[in-house]
Order: sequence, then structure tokens, then C-alpha cells
Amino acid sequence: MSKCFSLVCSCRKIPKTWSHWICALYSTSALCIFYFSIPTLKFFCSFLPMEKCSLKSSMMLNLDNRIDAKLDLLSRQDVQTCTSWKAPIIWQGMFDPNEYDQEHKSQGSSVALTVFAVGRYLDVYLKDFLYSSEQHFMLGLPVTYYVFTDTPEKVPNIKLNPQRSLKIIKVERHKRWQDISMMRMKSISQLIESDIRNHSTHVFCFDVDQLFTGRFGSEALGDSVALLHAHYYRLPRWLFTYDQNPKSNAYLEMGDFYYHAAVFGGSWRSVKALADACHRSIMEDKQNNVEALWHDESHLNKYFWLHKPSRILSPEYCWDANLGSRSDIRVRRLMWAPKYYNKLRIS
Repeated sequence: MSKCFSLVCSCRKIPKTWSHWICALYSTSALCIFYFSIPTLKFFCSFLPMEKCSLKSSMMLNLDNRIDAKLDLLSRQDVQTCTSWKAPIIWQGMFDPNEYDQEHKSQGSSVALTVFAVGRYLDVYLKDFLYSSEQHFMLGLPVTYYVFTDTPEKVPNIKLNPQRSLKIIKVERHKRWQDISMMRMKSISQLIESDIRNHSTHVFCFDVDQLFTGRFGSEALGDSVALLHAHYYRLPRWLFTYDQNPKSNAYLEMGDFYYHAAVFGGSWRSVKALADACHRSIMEDKQNNVEALWHDESHLNKYFWLHKPSRILSPEYCWDANLGSRSDIRVRRLMWAPKYYNKLRIS
């Protein structure tokens, strides 16, 4: 809190030769500290500018595939379309979906989707998640769902499209929801080694309390894929909630973006490397009686700081309706489902 107010107060010391808008921008940023407690500020903060892509052409990108060279980086002047390490940030209007679909079909791409539905999360969310995925996720490509649950008998029977299948993996139900969240990295790594690597070229890992509402297609596939968090993508970096405890392996003073652990993916090799690294960091923290601020998400953000993703998905790919409508979010591909943390989470 004091960091915010010091920024506002420091505006008084800015030389008169400086533009007044700089002071206004700092003041606006300071107000964002109340972002989650005052809903009207969510709309106000949506006007904070994003950085701009410095590349003149997509030919200058570090390409995940040859179709990336056709991305129109200049079509979206309202948002950031590439990173400093020349990875694309995918937004509506930048790509031709048919070209990506044809390319990945010709390459023989196939996708494993992992999702954890433990305890009452299965009862409340899983059926709608799977049903909506069948309407929107990677249509036209082979997809295998891997449902991790402590109650396999409760997994709903969903009619699947051709070239799509579902497998159920029984897991232990941990006493705390934090442990369920963090230990998924170990389960994902083990599954990739034992099964996924033999059947799928790519892996996407999802939280179950979400609904697909629009195309979530092959344009999202890449070697290492991260997602911009809907609540942070327009906020200044010093407001990102990285873990600030130096004793944690997840400690990160300042990163590039704030990534959402509700969606991440990539080639099976890259996802396994991420899961292994995060699991090692989590277990080392546990041995030292340390727990990262946002659990596996904190470790994921540290990993993507050290190992830059080759592709970043815009918040279109996981939007929160509580943020309202924004002009830069032209399509909502995946939506947060209503949260019932007090009723669903184990203490």
C-alpha cells in the first residue's frame, strides 16, 4: 500500500519540464492497488496502456511453425502482439484460423488435455467443462482427455466427437486444496512419461472451473505456451503478485508478464520439463517449510521467467466475466466459471 502512495506523492517532485501525463499515469497505477476491492477501478485500469511490439514483421519472430510468419503483428495497435524475446502474443485478428488448422493437420498434430476434478469440483464443473470443450477445443484434431479424479465412478459420460477419447486417472485426495493444486505437476509429469508422449504431440493443462465459449484452436499450439492473466495484463509490473519470499524457490522480484496457471501447454517435452522443474521447486520448499504465495502459479511464473515461453495467449483464452466488456477482448474463448471457494475447497 505504501508503495502506491509514495508513487502518487512523488509526482509533486517531478520537474515542471516533464509532461503532466506521467504524474497522471503513476497516480492511476497507484489506484490499481484497490483493483480487487473496488469494482469500478477494474474498468478504470483497463485504460492503462500496454507495451507495443517492436518488430516490423512476423518474419522477425522466433517461429513455432511456418504459419507464424503470416501473423499480422500490426493488426492490433491496441495491444502488445510480441515479446522482447520475439515470441508472438496471440489475439483475435492476427491470424487465419484455417491456415493454422490445415498446417497442424498436415503435421499430424494431436493434443492431450489434462484436467483435475477432485472432490466436489467434479460434481460442480466437470460435465460442463467437457461438454463445452467438445464444442470449441482443437476441433478437427485428435484430442485425448485425461481426467484426474479421486472418484472415477462419477466422471460423466459425454458423447465425444470422432478422433477424441477420454481416459480417467485416479489420484489421491489431499487434505488441503493447496496440496491438490501443487501436486498436479508431479501427476502431469508422470502421465506424460507413461502415456501422453506415445500418443500426443502437444499437451494443454486446464483448471476445471472454466467453460469454453469460443474457438480455442490450433493457433494456440506451440513449443511452450503461457497465458496472460486477465486481471494483470494491463497493470504495471510492480503490481504483479509474484512470490516475494527470498526463502522460496518461487521468489521473483520482477518478471516479464504475470501468467495464469489455469491454462498452460506446449509440446509434451516442454510441458514435462516445466512440470518436473515446478515439482522439484515445490518439494524443496516443502522441505524448508515454505509455501509460495500462489502455490503452483508462483512456481510457474518463476519457471517462465527463467525459460521464456515460445508463445503467449492473450486473455481472450481465459477471461473473467467480472471484468466486464473491454474493447481489446474481441472474443471470449474460455471463461471463468462462477467460483464457490468457501463451499468447494478443503481447508
